[in-house]
Amino acid sequence: MNHQLVDATTANSFMPRVSVVVPIYNGEADLPDLISCLLSQTYPKERVEYLLVDNNSSDRTLTSLKASAELCPITIHPLSENQIQSSYAARNTGIRAATGEIVAFTDADCRPQPQWLESLIKPFIKPDVVIVVGEIKALPGKTLLEQHADRQETLSQKHTLAHPFCAYGQTANLAVQRIALEKVGLFRPYLTTGGDADICWRILGANIGHLEFAPDAVVQHRHRTTLKELKSQWRRYGRSNRYLHELYGVELMPGLKRQEYYYRLVRWLLKEVPKYSVKAIAGQASLVDFLSTPIALFTAKARYSGQSEAKLPEKAQIIDWL
Repeated sequence: MNHQLVDATTANSFMPRVSVVVPIYNGEADLPDLISCLLSQTYPKERVEYLLVDNNSSDRTLTSLKASAELCPITIHPLSENQIQSSYAARNTGIRAATGEIVAFTDADCRPQPQWLESLIKPFIKPDVVIVVGEIKALPGKTLLEQHADRQETLSQKHTLAHPFCAYGQTANLAVQRIALEKVGLFRPYLTTGGDADICWRILGANIGHLEFAPDAVVQHRHRTTLKELKSQWRRYGRSNRYLHELYGVELMPGLKRQEYYYRLVRWLLKEVPKYSVKAIAGQASLVDFLSTPIALFTAKARYSGQSEAKLPEKAQIIDWL
């Protein structure tokens, strides 16, 4: 990552034209809050366009998008991607229609904070920065699973920025110079997960610039609230491992052996439960503390299952181009 200093006066006058691309699938319920967040952005509204791409939704997403575009004081372009059911294909549709020098990405179920775009764009003043990654924080949650994920910072970009193969940013909060996309191509439209790592690694591998982290560029996202949702999330992480292994040779996640699985459960029952029982009496522990190990084992098993059962689709080798 790059940390070159920039003159403050120059930074304050740096306002490139930005295109924000948001793929949406059955996101009708998310649109009011999302658009409210876009309306609150501190980045000059005349310098940004929002390309909201419906990905063959079965609800009224596209109708709502068109209505919002007519009524909003910000520039919203409602688009459709109906040929390929993939958020990456939808993002490519948005990129092709974009006119900005910089293309930023978030998701329909994310809530960009007011200074999100301003903070995300600022590092691009450095001429050798081609990717900027913002932070993802949790929306306030009340359930046990939400509290556990919040404590583990499951969604934080710190995990992807520390990837042992190469740093990358999740598309929930990412910005890329358009010129980089012209040089290395767009997302793989038939990929269903792992496309954020793939596009960042292709850009960084082309040696055309650096990645910068913008911790003040914050979007909020809701954690999963049910075991079914949590299992699906971690299985998707496992599939991403497999796809990136086949594309880049990334090391696969080792599975938990039965003996190790049982050892951790017994250790939890005999050591952690008594410890947290004492702390709970003193008001220093919660149910999240008690169940942290079982939840971690549940997600590890789901991730390994997703990795074991996945196989990179043949069409996922295809890269779209501008």
